[in-house]
Amino acid sequence: MSLRDFGLLTLVCLVWASNNIVSKYVVSQLGVPPLFYAALRFGVVAIATAPWLLPMPRPRWRLLAVALLMGAANFALLFVGLKTSTPSAAAVIGQLGVPMTTLLSMVMLGEKIHWRRGLGIALTFGGAVAVMWNPGGFSISAGLLYVSASALTGSLGAVMMKQIEGVAPLQFQAWVGFASFWPLAVLSAWLEPGQVAQGLSAGWPFLAGVLYSGLAVSVGAHTCYYFLIGRYEANLISPLTLMTPLATIALGVAIFHDPFGARMAAGSAIALTGVLIIAARRNHVMPLLLAIRNRAQ
Repeated sequence: MSLRDFGLLTLVCLVWASNNIVSKYVVSQLGVPPLFYAALRFGVVAIATAPWLLPMPRPRWRLLAVALLMGAANFALLFVGLKTSTPSAAAVIGQLGVPMTTLLSMVMLGEKIHWRRGLGIALTFGGAVAVMWNPGGFSISAGLLYVSASALTGSLGAVMMKQIEGVAPLQFQAWVGFASFWPLAVLSAWLEPGQVAQGLSAGWPFLAGVLYSGLAVSVGAHTCYYFLIGRYEANLISPLTLMTPLATIALGVAIFHDPFGARMAAGSAIALTGVLIIAARRNHVMPLLLAIRNRAQ
């Protein structure tokens, strides 16, 4: 990989990581309802990618299902989880999507796994358990449960996406944005009364967060990632995206003073080692899954 392209990939990972911090700030510090934030984010994505919306790829039902899983469900659950969980813990738990995708690929696509990827799956789950453990016993916050559910929906969507052919990245982004905006807007109107007033009271930082999340992260960074996937082997690109959770942990500790003791460090190291083992093995849905997981956070 050229130094220029490595620098581009590093920038993509830093943009994805910074979005974890921006999203945490918006839903936690600014107090913006998470479904409302997610709806506006996808509204921005839909507007920015509208020229690529038509013609609609087939099968249409599968495209809509994938868009809702990777978009509305994935982001809504993640943003709800970030209200009460730290960005560092969410970054580690979110990596559960990698072994989940591998397991779902076995069931839905008939993929075979060997002992190395089996070891990676075990390490990732073991590391996640360590992050959720406390000296008094097993304890998982409601926020991390939502993050885990977000990982599952993204994984299911990634596997189903592999069964759709001929969809360009920007066209897929267009349908994720369009299909996700409407149900999220309805759910926000139903479950989050006063959300518009709360968004307006948050002022320009909220607007900046929505634009950054929708344009820089979902459209810009994701498009650059697929440009790199087109130039290099997925087995080279995918492991390097682990810079995203590592950068998220560093930013979370530096900005939000996330607790990062020996248990968190060990759990993170174990989980990310497992992800590295899985990502380094040949797996035709892994590049898509890693992109979605990193973009979502």
